[in-house]
Amino acid sequence: MAKKVLIVDDQLGIRVLLQEVLSQEGYETFAAANGQEALAVAVRERPDLVLLDMKIPGMDGLEILRCIRKADAAAKVIMMTAYGELDLIQEAMELGAIAYFTKPFDIDELRMAVHAQLMS
Repeated sequence: MAKKVLIVDDQLGIRVLLQEVLSQEGYETFAAANGQEALAVAVRERPDLVLLDMKIPGMDGLEILRCIRKADAAAKVIMMTAYGELDLIQEAMELGAIAYFTKPFDIDELRMAVHAQLMS
């Protein structure tokens, strides 16, 4: 059965790019533009991995991460940030994020990180 990846980013271009790349890798992908959508998909689909943008209008990445953790303590989450905010990244790691990427990220590096996490 295909591993499920949830992509949470308010930028359509990034969601489309990541869905395209990860679908080609054989993953089942889901996308969400905001926190409410992300949590609904997370509860319904129980993704194996969540790619989560730090800065999302409304509910930020840390808040979404906390909610995902409550719903599924074992969920694997990789944070994405355009800001390099080390304090937020530090907090995300303390909340259980397994890795982070700074935008613009190298798509191959991200693809390999997703693969490594889903194979472990």
